[in-house]
Amino acid sequence: MYQFVSLLRLNKPIGIFLLFWPCAWSLTMTQWFVVNNYLFIKYLILFFIGSIIMRSAGCVYNDIVDKKIDFRVQRTKKRLIASGKISVTTAWLSISFLIIPALIILFQFNNFSKILGLSSGLLIITYPFMKRITFWPQLFLGFTFNWGVLLGWSVFFENITLETIILYMTGVFWTLGYDTIYALQDKVDDLKIKVKSTAIKFGHDIKNFLFFCYISSITLLVALGFLTGRSFIYFILIAIAALHLAFQVLIIRKIKSYNKDKIQKVFNSNNSFGLLIFLIFFLEIYYG
Repeated sequence: MYQFVSLLRLNKPIGIFLLFWPCAWSLTMTQWFVVNNYLFIKYLILFFIGSIIMRSAGCVYNDIVDKKIDFRVQRTKKRLIASGKISVTTAWLSISFLIIPALIILFQFNNFSKILGLSSGLLIITYPFMKRITFWPQLFLGFTFNWGVLLGWSVFFENITLETIILYMTGVFWTLGYDTIYALQDKVDDLKIKVKSTAIKFGHDIKNFLFFCYISSITLLVALGFLTGRSFIYFILIAIAALHLAFQVLIIRKIKSYNKDKIQKVFNSNNSFGLLIFLIFFLEIYYG
């Protein structure tokens, strides 16, 4: 049983929340325009369950594709598929079982959302191969992990608006930043086996790159606030969120690349940022 918990990464829930928060932001933003408490809570629960399922399926799929790479990286060589403790066939069966409840959830939405949800499959399928061909796999993860922004909006309005695109790109830049931090853990091994990442591409200039990612994300949140007529409190709280991200960059600057535990802690702190943005958006429903 524990093996499957580990295979699905349920013992490391940070990825579930990083996938869920953009969905939650989008669902909450819809309530700025039309308050429907019943549907909001219903969809929030469905998207959370969906985040657990899709993140688990994505992890198993990534482990299948990266089996040989994982075996050569110190941090990942003990993963169940890479180490041979779980067969590739068993892994594919696990994905098959996970897809069924994911589709059950998706097909409760409108037709526009169904098409939008199914189209994310192309991103999910291609993402694991990006590290082999480009230094920007973190950017592709951003496009993939934040698809829930578009889906969360569409379940209410059956369209994509400028506000939605701004929020989507907010999440993309945020993911580009935090996944670059995550990639620092494997930088030494990745260089040896010629795996690409933004952590390698920007090397000693990592601090400036992270500042660029996070400033872009915060700037888009500010622009979203002006576009939708948010309250003064919104902008004050966004400034506090910006300090949270700036603190991450300052800490990372002082951490050695081999100190994986400290890097992981900084990466994990993005759960707090995701929650903070959700709470800011939620407050705007009633006080904006």
